Amino acid sequence: STHLILLYFHPTNLAMAFVSSFTPTLSRTVLSGNVCSAPRFSMMAKSPSVPFMEVPEAISEEMPGYVGFDPFNLSSYMNVKWMQEAEIKHGRVCMLAILGLVVAELYTFPFYSGAPHLAINRHDWGVENGSMKQILLWCSFFEIMTMPALVQMLNGQGDRVPGDFCFDPLGPRR
Repeated sequence: STHLILLYFHPTNLAMAFVSSFTPTLSRTVLSGNVCSAPRFSMMAKSPSVPFMEVPEAISEEMPGYVGFDPFNLSSYMNVKWMQEAEIKHGRVCMLAILGLVVAELYTFPFYSGAPHLAINRHDWGVENGSMKQILLWCSFFEIMTMPALVQMLNGQGDRVPGDFCFDPLGPRR
């Protein structure tokens, strides 16, 4: 039994298991011991971004930024529009966070005259002062207000594009 354990954890077997994890048809052939039969290869289109993987079925080439990248195949388990909406929303939140960080470093509002000037110290000051509760409140408010549009889009009740809330106060879309 000691020889079997050593054979199982032999570096060649570990390397083969690692390589075969990227080629499922080859792993079944090699690990089953049937080395003489040739592995089956599918003739599906290959992904432009990851050439050794197949193009995901749920992602179409008409999507903005399409490069065929879905290495974990999440698009087959989750709604693609939901994931697009989440990515756009997280990107917008990050842009606002960076804007807030830069503004807080360069300018101090008069009503925050006692706030620290460095952003690293400003967080703890905001928690003690209650400013971070305002950020949580406003983020929660916007999340709740956008939920009906998101639910309608996911249920197929409208033709809304992910990330589009028809909020255009300056009018460049007209």
